[in-house]
Amino acid sequence: MLRFKVGLLVGGALILLLSACSVVPVEPSVHYSRVAMLHLYELERWSFEGRLALTGQNDSWSANISWEHSPDVEKIKLSGPLGQGAVVISLKGNVVTIDRGGDDVQSSTQPEEFINQQLGMFVPVRSLRYWVVGLPEPSRSYKDTDIGFNQAGWLSEYKQMQSVDDGAMPLKMMVMNKQVKLKLIIDHWVLNDTKSN
Repeated sequence: MLRFKVGLLVGGALILLLSACSVVPVEPSVHYSRVAMLHLYELERWSFEGRLALTGQNDSWSANISWEHSPDVEKIKLSGPLGQGAVVISLKGNVVTIDRGGDDVQSSTQPEEFINQQLGMFVPVRSLRYWVVGLPEPSRSYKDTDIGFNQAGWLSEYKQMQSVDDGAMPLKMMVMNKQVKLKLIIDHWVLNDTKSN
């Protein structure tokens, strides 16, 4: 009986020791901070891949998204599962081009109005190129919130951040106004600052 109790105590102690060894310290969460991201205004090139869900008053859809930013052009590719129905939106200066594949290429010198017409809901692409990296558009006033900012009638919220190149970039974000809600999950960032090379 004594041997059984000793075995029980030793076994219990081993279980406690093993469970103590298996405890992994949890990394502190990376939180959104606009001030900590100000250096990104100087970043000339970046790209990301992720998933987008867009909801309007009368319609909603989702797509995979890849976005390449350079000083001259914004290139946004939207596609369904397995690359089906790919659409490439290119914005260069005041000219937007939408390529649906084949010979279906259309252009306009009124970018946001044209994209609005094509998507069926208004998306502020010029501002969005700043908002996706966590910054307000520099030419417009804004108001900070706890996890983002209000600008031009739109609320940008950064629900979750991720560590990228010793800094923080958005992982889960939402941009919305009274008519449109845009949810974005960014799976992979590439930051290339050509100024420093």
